[in-house]
Amino acid sequence: MEEDSQHIVSKVPDWFERNFEFTFPVKQYPNFCVRLQGTPARLEEVLLGVSRDALVFNPGDKWSAQEPAGHLLDLEPLWMARVYDFLKGGDTLTVADLTNRKTHEANHNARPLAEILAEFRRARLLLVDRLEKFEPDLFARSMLHPRLKQPMRLVDHLYFVAEHDDHHMATIWEMIRKVKVPHREEGTA
Repeated sequence: MEEDSQHIVSKVPDWFERNFEFTFPVKQYPNFCVRLQGTPARLEEVLLGVSRDALVFNPGDKWSAQEPAGHLLDLEPLWMARVYDFLKGGDTLTVADLTNRKTHEANHNARPLAEILAEFRRARLLLVDRLEKFEPDLFARSMLHPRLKQPMRLVDHLYFVAEHDDHHMATIWEMIRKVKVPHREEGTA
């Protein structure tokens, strides 16, 4: 690794500083379902073929490129819980652990990447399969997002999850391009 890889400065905006305006029509929900279904394939496309050294390289106090992939997997139970919140109704969505303790404790760098990707694909497809069974009017149901302190419809939740996916995809993409470790040649292990 090159010396400057230790000090990677990200151009990806901080997730917790994002603001959201949910002004699109409810009928956009199929578009967001397609985005959510496509995330596992896009994640695989970005990560497969990257050397193990580049995947697990930890630039100081930041996550490695593999850890956000594990983080996406770690959050699938939260996204599903919030989908069920909308289904059963109520005032406020399930609260997230904003410290990301599960990801920090999971040691995703010790796991095979293929295992993380396969588990993420299974979990995400379960989420999308569940959404396909809902009547269109359910996507208009609204609840309070606990961190944003603003109403969020189910369709907004899908957009939020897709944007969260893209946030971490951008972080991974940026990191593997800045870490100067050669990619494996295609067809080699």
